[in-house]
Amino acid sequence: MHGMITIKKMAELLGTSTTTVSNVIHGKEGEVSPVMVEKVKKLIEEYDYVPNRNARNLASNRSGIIGLAMKASENKYDNFVKDPFAGELIGAVERFVRAKGYFTMLYVSSDIGEIISSVSSWNVDGLILLGMQKEDGELLNQKMKKPMVFVDAYFEDVPFEYVNVGIDDRKGGREITEYLIQSGHQKIAFLADNCMGVDYQRFMGYRDALASAGLPWKEDNFIRLKPSGADLSLILSQAYERARDFTAFICASDYYAAFILNDLKDRGMKIPQELSIVGFDDNVCSRLVRPALTTVHQDVTEKSRITVEKLFHIINEEDYGANLEQLPVFIVERSSVRKM
Repeated sequence: MHGMITIKKMAELLGTSTTTVSNVIHGKEGEVSPVMVEKVKKLIEEYDYVPNRNARNLASNRSGIIGLAMKASENKYDNFVKDPFAGELIGAVERFVRAKGYFTMLYVSSDIGEIISSVSSWNVDGLILLGMQKEDGELLNQKMKKPMVFVDAYFEDVPFEYVNVGIDDRKGGREITEYLIQSGHQKIAFLADNCMGVDYQRFMGYRDALASAGLPWKEDNFIRLKPSGADLSLILSQAYERARDFTAFICASDYYAAFILNDLKDRGMKIPQELSIVGFDDNVCSRLVRPALTTVHQDVTEKSRITVEKLFHIINEEDYGANLEQLPVFIVERSSVRKM
């Protein structure tokens, strides 16, 4: 180790231009003779040269940072990242962003104003946004002038174009309900803590399937869960109170399905003999409970990869494909449904 060395100094030592040295450092070796490539690499190794990212970003007018902002309901989570869906998405986005030589900065809040003011101060090159409703999208469109890609957003009738990567939530809701109907169930409840965006689409799929099968829909078939942070006792007692009115529960997420299944078993109910339970997402929760959950599969890692790819295409002003990308879903059959 000989202390710090600059590109200029390396060029002088090798009797070549700074452009040549820079090309080798940044992987553009096709423009340099093999002999010179070897000489530059040897010098880089000898001096432990690390490229100055800040200088490079400054020259290219980029920060090298991608912002990942998530709007999480404060009454639902004390820590949004504990949700396996959020954890998998954050981990996958970070990995794909890092593979492009960028850093990810994460911001989670229940307040869209807070998200916008914080993310604006970061000088990010692009933004990935999760958990946004229509009015959040409208505000972001007005205030943020950076490239943005949304995940799982449903903005009906907005006057601006937006890019979103999601899944066919409505089809998933319809197919899991059809699966229960084909298994002989007619008294089926839908459980969610809201009726917006993703959960609304899954709920509408459930309604579609009931209508197709000629089964009546009653408003109290929708069990609106009332979360309060980390304390799930209210949700669990809500589910228990209604469990005997139905033969099957469709939960809008595996996260809720797993907690409800365990709690009902603790209270002495036999699953699936007395009540069938299905989830949505096919994340780790569905495989940890016994009986293991029948659920709707979505590929969160692939969703993250496509989101990052699209964002970088937009940043680089390249063709990014469709504005609204929908990934397929399919049912994963396990042991939580009784065939009647």
